[in-house]
This record gives sequence, structure tokens and C-alpha cells, in this order.
Amino acid sequence: MKNIDNIAINTIRILSVDSVENANSGHPGLPLGAAPAAYTLWSKFLKHNPNNPSWEDRDRFVLSAGHGSALLYSLLHLFGYGLKIDDLKQFRQLDSLTPGHPEYKHTTGVEVTTGPLGQGIANAVGMAWAESYLSKKFNEPNFNIVDHYTYVLCGDGCLQEGVALEAISLAGSLELGKLILLYDSNNITIEGNCEITFREDVLKKFDACGWHTVLVEDGNDVDAISNAIEEAKNVNNKPSIIKVNTKIGFGAPNKQGKSSAHGEPLGKEEIKLTKQALGFDPEKSFYVPKEVTEYIEDFNKNAKANNENWNKLFEEYKKEFPQKAKQWDIWHSLDIDINNLLDNDDFWNYNEDLATRVSSEKVLNKLSKLVPNLIGGSADLSPSTKTIMKDRESYSKDNRGGSNLHFGIREHAMAAIANGMYLHGGLRPYISSFFVFSDYMKPAMRLSALMKLPVISVLTHDSIGVGEDGPTHQPIEQLASLRSIPNYTVIRPCDTNETAAAWYLALTRKESPSAIILTRQKVKLLGDGKKALKGAYILKDCENKTPEIIFIATGSEVELACNAYEELKNKGISSRVISMPSMEIFEEQSDDYKESVLPKNIRKRIAIEAGCSFAWWKYVGLDGDVISMDTFGASAPASQLFEKFGFTTQNIVNKALKLLDK
Repeated sequence: MKNIDNIAINTIRILSVDSVENANSGHPGLPLGAAPAAYTLWSKFLKHNPNNPSWEDRDRFVLSAGHGSALLYSLLHLFGYGLKIDDLKQFRQLDSLTPGHPEYKHTTGVEVTTGPLGQGIANAVGMAWAESYLSKKFNEPNFNIVDHYTYVLCGDGCLQEGVALEAISLAGSLELGKLILLYDSNNITIEGNCEITFREDVLKKFDACGWHTVLVEDGNDVDAISNAIEEAKNVNNKPSIIKVNTKIGFGAPNKQGKSSAHGEPLGKEEIKLTKQALGFDPEKSFYVPKEVTEYIEDFNKNAKANNENWNKLFEEYKKEFPQKAKQWDIWHSLDIDINNLLDNDDFWNYNEDLATRVSSEKVLNKLSKLVPNLIGGSADLSPSTKTIMKDRESYSKDNRGGSNLHFGIREHAMAAIANGMYLHGGLRPYISSFFVFSDYMKPAMRLSALMKLPVISVLTHDSIGVGEDGPTHQPIEQLASLRSIPNYTVIRPCDTNETAAAWYLALTRKESPSAIILTRQKVKLLGDGKKALKGAYILKDCENKTPEIIFIATGSEVELACNAYEELKNKGISSRVISMPSMEIFEEQSDDYKESVLPKNIRKRIAIEAGCSFAWWKYVGLDGDVISMDTFGASAPASQLFEKFGFTTQNIVNKALKLLDK
């Protein structure tokens, strides 16, 4: 190892522990142990350009062990991504550029928000998957405009999470050869030595999953780390894991190798001892030697040159393949041609009573011809969720150009992989499963919302309408659960017209993920697709009268509300039916529009939804009522269940008459 490498590595270590100490909060152990591996990757292999962090053909780096964020911030500072020493001094402070865990779009150079362990690995699988697909779509002989790697740094904790193993298994099956995982193996977690709970042979496990495996015995051996990365890059038909044996808290004399180094500051005296052990002045804080700055400046010149060479290649590509270059720009803008959808009569024209999952299939297959970079699939449920694009092929290790994706029975990884695909750029991913299994997906869906990623989840079998499969498969609380996530859009259409609106809304949301919630059972064609774009609208109203009562419903229950409207009309009672496919979209409308739909002076209201009542009281108030599910379902034909749990026209009418004292 060159002396400059050693100085640079120790600079990263000291910057990291100074950041943690200054905040009196954080995780010094990983940066101290993993700095050699991270530095070796960034300085000798990672294709990136700090002057152009969004360069499409950059290598991606994911810190899956996001608690080690001080390591990443130190790297971003040294390599010129705009983080200043003052930013490092504001580590974990309010409104700083250096939050406790890395946050996408908050700090330049952070590819993905990480922190929940294991998800970064799945995000990286999505990035590597996207690279392989885009390379097949766009590369031509002598024009490899998509040719980059995805690197992940993880720890023991990441590999204990189920989401990681789901993604690891899938990556091996797909033979994603440009995915390289650096495993910081220090054998320590918060509660102590990994021998307590994590004793398997990790490399054998990865080998069984179809990965190429490499062992680096000494985590401070830069040459061995370099050789391992080089070896991994030469394996094209398998993802690679490099197990790097490290010491947590390396260099801290009284903390090295101990769980206490994981998640608490070293303390002033221990930091002085650590700096002395690593050859630094114990009285200096946030110090970067001049030779390190100069060395990395030379690296950045080469990085800029690599980017410029790619730019020249792409200019030649545009001349040779102008249509592909035009598509490249369209795909990477990630914008949808709104007018192409709004003015497309075929997109909005339907005439059948269908289950909305079947409606979604019809809409999706129209979109597959209008949105070329649409890509997606399900967790082994596409025939049931109806999410296959019929004019597209399936992606596999033998067909990298297929855009129907097969995730296997891996809901959590699927959602996290979709996040990684979107973050990579160039693709508009959708995923699907049964609605009840959104519970498996929710941690990644939450991160979609946090990162403002418009990933689309198509969730079918949305209520007790599932029927005979019983309460294990019948969603009750899931609607409320997803609606409770900040910046998440939930859309439950009542028919095919509203399903078209749901897809339109989901595709044109720029900073919010969406879940489209769909029925298994057939529903009547009742809705107005374009009116549904406002989230809620008047579907039925009384002529020249003020309604005495308002019904608000979503999904399959809109039909029941319309039936109750007719029954009350026959009794001489005026009512209004509001279809509310999306609370979130409705709340974005003007106050005047909301008042026109739900006038404050009409206080007699009933909400009808085959899910829990949570969230509906906002719309019905103290004088209203909710017909909902606040118990689990049962196993029986759907029609019997709707009757048993009160989702009948007669029950709605009776509730209305009671509210009206009639």
C-alpha cells in the first residue's frame, strides 16, 4: 500500500470520528473498520464525476449500512461533492446536509436513502437490473453507452435482514454480473458478538445463491481489496460478494473489536488515543492533510476526463443512431406526455362491467404502447393481478430486453428493487401483489414516499370480496395503513373509467408513489374517469335541490351507494353520491372545489368502504356514520360476506333513514 493511500484512509477515519464526536451522536465503528475498502473502491475503481453527480453512466455506490453515514460524508467531502468541513461539523444537526442516515436528494452524491438495514442491498439489485436492461435496449457495437457497475457496502446486520436475502437470491438467479457487494465483516452488532445469532458461513450461502465469492482476510490490505474487486469485475455471469474481514472501531485502543464502538461516540480521550495510533495530531480536529487533497484533485481530473470521453461517445451515438438517442432522452426525462393521455379517446373509452383488476390489465396494455420505458411485474402473481404487458417479453438471464419482470415470492425485496430501478434513472417501474401482502412491502413503500419516488404499486383482491380464501387474505386495515404514510397516494377506483384515471394519476405524480387498489370481483361501469382526476367528485345528485344526505364511497362500494341513492329517491329523499377514489388527490384541490363536492352545511353523511373506519370520520363528522370493517373477515363466497358485514343496499338505506330521523 502506498503511503498516500494510508494517509487518505486514516483521514477518512478521523473525519468520521470527529463528526460523530462533535454531534455527540452516531456510529464511529463502521467508518473506522471499513474505510480501507471504501477508499480503495472510490479512488481506484468507482467510475464517477463529482462535477456531474447525475452522469447517466456513472457507477452507483450504495451504503446499505446507512448508520455508517459519517464514512460516506467523509468520502463526499474529500472527493469534491460539495460537502464542506462545516457540513461535517453539522453532522446530525437540524437542516444540515449531513443527516444521521444518508438521504436521497438531500445530499449530493447520495444515491439512495438508507438506514433500515438490508434495503440498500435490494435497492442496488434494482440498479444493477436497470443497468442490464438499459444496456440491452440502447447499446450498439462499439457504442456501450450503458456500461457501469453497482457497488454496495453492507455489514453483518444487513445480511441478517430478510429483505437482503430475498434480493440476494433473485440477483443470483438473474446473474446480475455488474453487481458487487463489499461485506464489512466485523462480527459485531449492537448486542455483542455475532456468534450469538449469526453463525452461518456467509460465503457458502452466497455461493448457493449463485454468487461469485471472494475473501479478503485483512480489511486493511488495500492491495488484497483491489485484487478482489478486479477479480469480481472479471466475472460477468454472477454477482459478486467480497467478504472483507475488519475490526469494528479499528485504531481506537479501548474500543476496537467491541460492540460499544458501534453506535456511540468514542469520547474525547479515546479520540486522542485513536488519532495518535493512526499518526494524526491529537489536538487537531477535522484535519485534511494537503497531500490527500492534492492526490484526490488528480483523481478528479481523471474522473472528469472519463465523463468527457463518454460525452464524446454519446455525440457519435446520436449521429449513428438518432432514433435511439431520441428515445434515450425521452426515457431519461421520466416525464409522461400528459396531453397524449388526456386527449387519447381510446385511453378513456370503456363499456364493460369488469373486475377492476381486469380493468387495470386493459389500461396497462394501452399504456405499454404509449409509455416505452414502463417496466414491471409481480411477486409471482401476475396472472391474478393482471399485470402482464402482452406486447412485451419477459426479462430473464437469457433475455435482458424483456420488460415483464418476475420477482418471485419476494414482496419486500420487490418494492425495494423497484425503488432502486427508479433511482437508477431511465425507467418507470410498477410492481404488484395482493393487497393484503402490502404489509410485506410497506417498509420499502414508506421509503418510496420519503424519497419522493413515483413508483406504482398495483394491489388487487382489495377487500372481503376475496371471498373463500378467508381473513388471512382479506385486507381490512391496509387502506388506512397506506393512507397514513406521508406523501403516499392511495387510489381505489370504482370501475374501469376510474381505473384509467388511477393509472393516469400514478404516472403523472412526480414526487409521490401511488398504490392502485383493485377488486377481484366484477363491478358496474358507473364512474367518470376525467372527473376522478380530482380525487373525488359528484357521481349522482338531486336536481334543483339541496341533498339531505351525502354518501361517500370508494371502489366496489360505490355501486352500493348508487343503489341506496335510488332507493331513497323512490322514498322522496334527496341524496348525493360522492365517488372518492383518492383522499390524497382530493385534499390537493382548491377549497372551493372541495366545498362544492362536500358542502359544510350538509352534515348528514355516510362513508361506505369495505375496510376499517379509520380516516373516514374526517369526512363524515360527528353527525355522520361509517359503514366499514372493524373486524377481520371470514371464509365464504364474497356475496355472503358482503351481506354478513353489512355492505348491502338495505343496510345503507336503514342507516340513512336513522341519521335523518325518518
